[in-house]
Order: sequence, then C-alpha cells, then structure tokens
Amino acid sequence: KGKGKGQKGKRITLKTAKNSIRITFDGRRRLDLSKMGITTFPKCILKLDDVDELDLSRNMLKKIPDSIQRFQKLRWLDLHSNQLEELPEGIGMLQNLAYLNLSNNKLTTKNLPVELNLLKNLRTLNLGLNRLDNIPTTLGALKELKEVSLFDNFLTAIPTSVAKLPKLKKLNVKRNPFPDPTQEEEPVDSIKRTETLYLVQEKDLCCSCLKMCQDERDKLNKLKNTIPSSSKKPNFPSLLTPNSTAKENQEQWR
Repeated sequence: KGKGKGQKGKRITLKTAKNSIRITFDGRRRLDLSKMGITTFPKCILKLDDVDELDLSRNMLKKIPDSIQRFQKLRWLDLHSNQLEELPEGIGMLQNLAYLNLSNNKLTTKNLPVELNLLKNLRTLNLGLNRLDNIPTTLGALKELKEVSLFDNFLTAIPTSVAKLPKLKKLNVKRNPFPDPTQEEEPVDSIKRTETLYLVQEKDLCCSCLKMCQDERDKLNKLKNTIPSSSKKPNFPSLLTPNSTAKENQEQWR
C-alpha cells in the first residue's frame, strides 16, 4: 500500500488549494502548490481559475490537461522542475500570460504545441534544461518577448525569427552543442594580400607615396622578423571549450 500511495503522490483538496493562495507584493492572487509532491494535475483547482498566478513547480507532473485554458486571468505560470514530456494545445488560450517557465522538464521539440505562438502577450519564456533539438520558427510571432532562455538543450542553431525578435533583451543559449566556429573558419593569414600588384619605379612616386611605401616595407620586414619559425599552433591548455554536453548538465540538475 505504501508503494501505491507514493506513486499517486500527495492528494490536493480544494481546501488545501484555497489555503495555498498568497497575495503578491503587487496585489495579485497566486496559487502556490510548489514542492507538494504532486504527480497528477489536481482538478479541484479548476474552481480557482480566477487566480492571477499559478505555481506548480518542483513537483512530479508528467502532463498538464487541456483544461488549463480555463485560467483566463492567468498572467504568470510556473511549471519548472517537473517531468513534463508534452504541453496541451489549450495553453495557447491563455491570452493574458506574460510569464511562462517550463525549464527542467523532459520536453522535446516534437511535443511543443504550435499554439504557443498564440501567447501574444508573453514577455518571458524559459525552456532551459529540456530535450529540445530545434526551436520552432513560429515562436518568432511572439513580438512581446523580452527574455528567452534555452540553456542546456541539444540545439545546434537558433532561428533568425527568434534571435531577432523586436523587443528581445536577453537570450540565454548557454551549454548547447552549437558547431565550433573555429573548425569552420579558414586560418587567418597574418599578412594581408592583394589580388593585383602594380609595379612602379621609386622615381615615379611622389614624396608622400614613396614615404608610405617605405613605411609599409619596414612594417613588413619587422613582422617577418617577429613571426616564430615553428609551424605549431599556439596551445592554450587552460582555455575552456565554448560547447559542453547538455545531457551531462541535465543529469546533474535532475
């Protein structure tokens, strides 16, 4: 019996939910059910759908029902640190939502509903610490976004439509396996070269042009004398690689 009870998680009653409503510093009503050991979305809280904020973070939820759309006044929704593998299409009906935290879950690109692009008032979106290998270009429709967090995923590129959102001030894409730019770029030649070379005699140059050419020749000779003869590339043993394995970070967080 004990094992079965543990799998069901803590049962939230309407009375418990009502007692969990807090008033924020700016006067909004927040239903705080974080760190309650909840494994199933408590249907009783649908009777409290007039709250302004809903916190279900740090639980063990695997699914959010489509009925979440009944929280029409919701401006702030925190679902971070659960076991969510998908999101309901109804989340796109939360037209007043300004803050959405979905970090530290098990969301994949495939299970991100297209309806997310309906959240026209969304200003902060956190999708860090998930299993995303791509970002839908449709998120570029969220013109009010100011902060987007995509850290610790499996991303190899960020769509231009997202990176160039008109009001975007902060984009966190740390610890994603982006291609190393140093492997794609050609080695930088320390000596600038020209495609066409014109030869003239010194007597045909004016004084200023002659002086400029002599100065350039002196610089070139100086550069040749300072370039080391070794063909080995510089070694920086203490330099950290810009990419890390997002998977390892996720395991540590979980």
